[in-house]
Amino acid sequence: MNYSLDQDARAVLLPAFDSLDFADVMEPFLDQGGHSLLIGETRDEYVARTMSETRISTETASIFRSAIERLRAKCPNLIVAVDEEMGGIQRLQRLVPPLPALAEANSLSHDGLADRCFRTASAARELGVTMFLAPIADVAGMQNPWLRNRQMGTDPAAVAKLVKAFVRGVQKAGVSAVTKHFPGYDNLVADPALVDVASHTPLERILHNALPFQAAIEAGTRAIMTGPAPVVALDAENAASTSPAVIALLRQQFGFQGLVVSDDLDAPATMRGRSLVATAVASLNAGADLLLVSGGPHLGDLCEGIAAAARSGTVSTERLSDAANRVRQHAALL
Repeated sequence: MNYSLDQDARAVLLPAFDSLDFADVMEPFLDQGGHSLLIGETRDEYVARTMSETRISTETASIFRSAIERLRAKCPNLIVAVDEEMGGIQRLQRLVPPLPALAEANSLSHDGLADRCFRTASAARELGVTMFLAPIADVAGMQNPWLRNRQMGTDPAAVAKLVKAFVRGVQKAGVSAVTKHFPGYDNLVADPALVDVASHTPLERILHNALPFQAAIEAGTRAIMTGPAPVVALDAENAASTSPAVIALLRQQFGFQGLVVSDDLDAPATMRGRSLVATAVASLNAGADLLLVSGGPHLGDLCEGIAAAARSGTVSTERLSDAANRVRQHAALL
């Protein structure tokens, strides 16, 4: 099937919403070629690493499932993503069996942990979820307000074991794991979602800490998310999600052939003063396939901007088409 540039521009976007009130925006987006949705959390929930009592008391499994089914009527092969992190943010709190706490996870055998992750993911699949933006493979360092209380340990080998079991268990249930945030962020002095900040970790340390990403690839992770801030040792100018050098490292040295998902392109450390359209084009040109953006009425303008960039040659039509087809092929597998 031949797709238009406008359809391709929508296929590469992963719009995020912090509530289930997304039908008015998502239905026309899907009608015109979109394939993906992130059901996210509010900023307060993100900071607290827990869902609000209001959400927990009012958002039932039936309501959650119905919101997805309405969209799936428009797009049967719909990618529905959530943050469901072991030890971190769990968007499906009290809607599915919880993932084990880190202390318990570390005490379980590989098969035991994979089974626990399978149970959580199986329940999520019944709700209509097909993608977890997890596991977090970053190895904890001395400071990192962005990933505080989300990272799974300080030892690369120990984190790698958790990552491998998580990927295998979740994907056995038919939910894609999106291992994040390549190439790994041990130390950041501030939250890249709030300020323009960069990682200054030496390359030798980055590669040493990358063992969990290698483990995820060996376990068959279907997707990997790149980070939201520059990694100076690889590319001082561009955030990982807009860096050709970072994605080339992932594709070539790490041999990853699956879906490359950007982190939030609205982050100041990712935009670095550019418009959202220019940031999205930079991410595509760097080699990302599925671009995480905030959802809302602006989606139409963003899609038009990406399509216009393809028409002008700012991003090649081949690169846009390749990314869009990768997303469609991924969706068809779910």
